Amino acid sequence: MRIRQAGKVADGLWYLGREESGSYVLEGNDCSILINGGLSYILPDVLKQMKEFGIDAGKIKKFLILHSHFDHIGIVPYFKRTYPGIEAFASKRAWEILAMPKAINIANTFSKSVAEKMNVAAGLEKYDLDWRDDFTGTTLVEGDTIDLGGRKLQIMETPGHTGCSISAYEPGLKALFPSDAMGIPFKDIVFPSANTDFTQYQQTLERYKPLAVNYMCADHYGYVTGEEAARFTDMTIQEARNLRAQMENVYRSIGDIDAAAKAINEEFYRVNPEYFISADILEGVFRQIVKYLAKNMQG
Repeated sequence: MRIRQAGKVADGLWYLGREESGSYVLEGNDCSILINGGLSYILPDVLKQMKEFGIDAGKIKKFLILHSHFDHIGIVPYFKRTYPGIEAFASKRAWEILAMPKAINIANTFSKSVAEKMNVAAGLEKYDLDWRDDFTGTTLVEGDTIDLGGRKLQIMETPGHTGCSISAYEPGLKALFPSDAMGIPFKDIVFPSANTDFTQYQQTLERYKPLAVNYMCADHYGYVTGEEAARFTDMTIQEARNLRAQMENVYRSIGDIDAAAKAINEEFYRVNPEYFISADILEGVFRQIVKYLAKNMQG
């Protein structure tokens, strides 16, 4: 079952934000953690929902960044500057990227672009949402845990969507937080959100298979529960195979990376015109993937 409205997911777990981009609050006995920074423009929704749901912002002592893309770090600057005691966590590579002036500029530019596309830019000026190089955080690696008191998040390194991607798993709730290293539950489909190295993405999907999952907590388009959550990994594996075959066939037919990426992108938006990412951004992603696939096919 797919749920896209903000609200309580399970005991001690909340989904906040909007349908296309969200963040999770996981409560422990000692403190709470925000998981995923979402798009910057969801901040007013998140603050309003925290009040409505009775979530104590003062209990939030940790913030987990699952990867460094602009649509997953948007509200981090506000919370880190408003509550300086919050400890932010990310992978080593994510912290390296988030210290790069070029990456910071891209994140801020794309965040504003998507807010304008979604017609929600008005009113954001009063919040300090821009990334700058004014804070750092704690580095996580495979096998690390984040202890909240009574709940522990287990960390996995899960590259493929990005080289900096990590995932978190809470065994008590059987809640998986894979970010875009897993498929995105858009509408009634599963969109395999690979980026460049498609083989690495598929290898990461296989690593999720041993996990028992009651709640597949996506960063985009809400969360998945029950029987569908339990089989979501297998669904993504199959859709990844299908998408890879489709892209390889388009490239074989056209023979040009840029033209193939354009054709794949146009078909995606013909079927899914409501997808939140701007078409030019996603076309760049498809171009990277096709370039990788072309190299492998030639090899």
